[in-house]
Amino acid sequence: MPELDGRAALISGASRGIGRAIALELATAGAAVGVNYVRDEAAAGEVVEAITGAGGRAVALQGDVSDPEGARALVGAAEEALGDLEILVCNAGITRDNLIALLKPEDWQSVIDINLAGTFWLCQAASRRMMRRRRGAIVAVSSIVGVHGNPGQTNYAAAKAGQIGLVKSLARELGSRQVRVNAVTPGYIDTELTQALPEAAREGILTATPLGRLGEPQDVAKAVRFLVSDSASFVTGAVLGVDGGLGM
Repeated sequence: MPELDGRAALISGASRGIGRAIALELATAGAAVGVNYVRDEAAAGEVVEAITGAGGRAVALQGDVSDPEGARALVGAAEEALGDLEILVCNAGITRDNLIALLKPEDWQSVIDINLAGTFWLCQAASRRMMRRRRGAIVAVSSIVGVHGNPGQTNYAAAKAGQIGLVKSLARELGSRQVRVNAVTPGYIDTELTQALPEAAREGILTATPLGRLGEPQDVAKAVRFLVSDSASFVTGAVLGVDGGLGM
């Protein structure tokens, strides 16, 4: 029997890229999946169709996680559609890259609001429900940039590092209620963002990565699947690098 059979999961930012791969992977493991999106309803609908077409259960859920009320409403809608929420994956994120001397205030704030505050608001809303039931698993999709930094990404690095601190603190808060909280830190994954990089930049990344390739969204999805499953029942507060060795 699939290890997540019958469990309800909510994945933020699940209409494309890593979030889409996580939604499909958890559905393959038997979870009923809430596919969150902000604007691209068609893409979210395609993810839902792929899951339901394979015999799974999924629903598209619109919601802006950077808004506290929006995050609470999203968690409520997921439970109304799928049942008690046992899995939360905080994946929604954006980049607004620039050198710090040129970074606009709105580009700093929007990255913090979505990547970091969005994770906080979702965790706050979901953890209250999970604590009452004394079960649950939360995973934040952080980044290697939050561990090592990157020129031109002070806003993104700050948000992703903040996610790691949030995860470690929340794991200590929720452990006594049997709610586990972990993070994954992807390296360079073959998504729309990395496909837009200049060839020289891509070659530099490949040279620095011991495994010599970009990761695939499925690589991250499989790590998340492990962390939310009972196979990781004694794992909390962990930061799992999915980076081909780049983070060593």
